[in-house]
Amino acid sequence: MTNPLTETWDTPFGLPPFDRIEDAHFGPAIDAALEQARAEVGRIAESAEAPTFDNTIRALTQAGEELDRVLGVFFGIAGAESTEAREALMRELSPRLADHASDIHGNRALFGRIEALWQERDALGLGPEEARVLYLTRRSFVRAGAELEGPSAERLKAVKARLAELGTAFTQNLLADERGWRMELDEAELKGLPEFVVSAARAAGEAAGAEGPVVTLSRSLVVPFLQFCPDRDLRRRAWEAWVSRGAMGGETDNRGIAAEILALRAERADLLGYDSFAEFKLETEMAGRPEAVRDLLMRVWEPARARALEDEVRLTAMLHADGQTGPLEPWDWRYYSERRRRQEHDLDEAELKPYLQLDRMIEAAFSVAHRLFGLEFAPLDAALHHPDARAWEVTRDGRHMGVFVGDYFARGSKRSGAWCTVFRGQRKLGGEVRPHVVNVCNFSKPAAGTPALLSWDEARTLFHEFGHALHQMLSEVTWPQIAGTSVARDFVELPSQLYEHWLEVPEVVAEFATHAETGAPMPEDLRDRLLAVGTYDTGFETVEYIASALVDMEFHGPEAPADPMQRQAEVLQEIGMPRAIAMRHATPHFAHVFAGDGYAAGYYSYMWSEVMDADAFAAFEEAGGPFDAETARRLEVHVLSAGGSDEAAALYTRFRGSMPGVEALLKGRGLLDAA
Repeated sequence: MTNPLTETWDTPFGLPPFDRIEDAHFGPAIDAALEQARAEVGRIAESAEAPTFDNTIRALTQAGEELDRVLGVFFGIAGAESTEAREALMRELSPRLADHASDIHGNRALFGRIEALWQERDALGLGPEEARVLYLTRRSFVRAGAELEGPSAERLKAVKARLAELGTAFTQNLLADERGWRMELDEAELKGLPEFVVSAARAAGEAAGAEGPVVTLSRSLVVPFLQFCPDRDLRRRAWEAWVSRGAMGGETDNRGIAAEILALRAERADLLGYDSFAEFKLETEMAGRPEAVRDLLMRVWEPARARALEDEVRLTAMLHADGQTGPLEPWDWRYYSERRRRQEHDLDEAELKPYLQLDRMIEAAFSVAHRLFGLEFAPLDAALHHPDARAWEVTRDGRHMGVFVGDYFARGSKRSGAWCTVFRGQRKLGGEVRPHVVNVCNFSKPAAGTPALLSWDEARTLFHEFGHALHQMLSEVTWPQIAGTSVARDFVELPSQLYEHWLEVPEVVAEFATHAETGAPMPEDLRDRLLAVGTYDTGFETVEYIASALVDMEFHGPEAPADPMQRQAEVLQEIGMPRAIAMRHATPHFAHVFAGDGYAAGYYSYMWSEVMDADAFAAFEEAGGPFDAETARRLEVHVLSAGGSDEAAALYTRFRGSMPGVEALLKGRGLLDAA
């Protein structure tokens, strides 16, 4: 059988030939690529030649390129367009790939060659990038257990393989719960909902094969339903299903998986000589140690909690004025907060949403990138992984910079959330390779013939993910392991969160926020009210986020909790969590932390990066405006194009001159007066 995954791709810019790729192609292609990678690594380790940078580090970097190529396609679409075959292959692959990585890091001969180079590093005459790659390569081997021997090495290998299995199971259980629940609505239950919510519910019902409109657990539908539905019982049903993802009992319940993951992570850290998984994880991050993370989170928690409690009093009064009794509940907050926003700020999301067309917000993101960095975007006719996905060629001064793919609409085959990934990353090693970057979102798909409309938060999400995409597309390094977003976890969110600021620039809103029916620009009065309310409800938003971040840190302390749900409840009680606010991500659906260890003991990183993004945007304001050319040039040179070529603090300091304090963050969230 001809397998397009093993062929040279004669496609626009070498994009994967999705019109020819079938699920049956992945398994054989990955098997062959794994075998080839093992042989390549074996030749390096067994070489009789004395180790040199080229025959060891360069060769190791290039070993497995075919495997990276095939896996880039598979993992690039696995979360965005899942099928039963892909999910089964993912379950099979996870432990195999973990074993492959363990075999490489546990190869004593290979590590011996790397260690020999490390000991002689000052005499090798390496350039800055090569010296960085040698340092990172050795560090990754040591942190993966290369110095362990005997039973300890074998146990670590088994632990990592099991963790890979559990992370895959957690993700697939969550997806099953999200696509398995829906709440059908009759016409009477649509009363009081704005038209854009009704339209989204009808479209969701049609996609699900239901007879009428439905509410699903897609964030783009359930959140506006909670904001606008006047029926308290319906809000409660939707909210309880939403927060119960991963904890609905049966085969898809994630609570036992979470407990086992935490126990295995603690064992992994112990095998490697660390007091806790958090210490192990933070060793390579900007924060450095758990105490620094807790200090930051608590410095923001106290003023945020105080603001949230003030808001709770106001919202409770509105609840009681409606004739309801008892306290404000979590399923009430968004509804009464939306009503309060309309009353106090004369801002109605139903009035706002027609001005936030998806296509116009994409144009806005592209326009800002052009003004800041000279990038241009041209639609690209290419076969992609789903009919809803779109592609653009990215150029600058005639030079091809990469391909950008946007996959924006929610569907049952797509996991929740929004993310940036790559089919292939940037590198110059072995020749110039430009990236294929993918933004995946979960916006409600409109009815046929009508434009997709976003909420303000969704427009911010679009800009956020595009900031990640710029980090990939502007990357200009030789070595793939330091390209693009290959940086410290608490630095990776800086470009994405910084880019959100340009959505709030008045001239951007004035140009691209145009009415879906009339084409008229957003009225100045509405625009001013929108921008003035930027810090509204930040007490709620900050509390739900920090609660999740603190629970994450506590989970990864010296002792793994035997019952994560009990420990979650204890942590929330210890910090005084307001009863009417829930964690943004409760344990059974906390995919950031349990789907893999990327954000484990690292969910705090959004806030760590926010300290910098507030300060970084201030650099533009101090220089005279949001499109200051020299500030944009420094941002590109020292942050966006540099990847992981140096420590994150060094890169940021070169851009800004010094590291910031937490005051800019508190000011940006409107919490200084609550501190």
